[in-house]
Amino acid sequence: MTPVGYQKLLAEFKHVREVLRPQVVRDIEEARAHGDISENSEFEDAKERQAHLDGRMRDIEARLSLADVIDITKVEPSERVIFGTTVELEDTDTGEATTYKFVGAEEMDVKAGLISFSSPIGRALIGRSVGDEVRFETPKGTRTVVINAVHYR
Repeated sequence: MTPVGYQKLLAEFKHVREVLRPQVVRDIEEARAHGDISENSEFEDAKERQAHLDGRMRDIEARLSLADVIDITKVEPSERVIFGTTVELEDTDTGEATTYKFVGAEEMDVKAGLISFSSPIGRALIGRSVGDEVRFETPKGTRTVVINAVHYR
């Protein structure tokens, strides 16, 4: 994953651990203070939220511990597409220009121009160079693009 993706995941973990989880614990204590917990829906709801947050924290912790953070700015630039590069493409059919940054699956946000290196377009472009014409399958059919530029930023 990219350093930005790692920091976002770390910030989410910190928010869940330091803000959301303590609030749920307070909610459980408050619901418990209302008396009989066997028929207390507030208590059951808070316990369910606590279980969900605990699971989310374990998931984030595992992803952080297994993360391989790649800082593209420390890689020797070339014209090849690799993880972390930003790529300027031109659709050969429509002439439409598009810019994508290749990131890990957890960081993917197509609207923001962040696509996974393991997506169909990612798999087709990784290892290719400026000037290459690349064909790949999408849900809307086959697309062909030309790589106009590769940026290591």
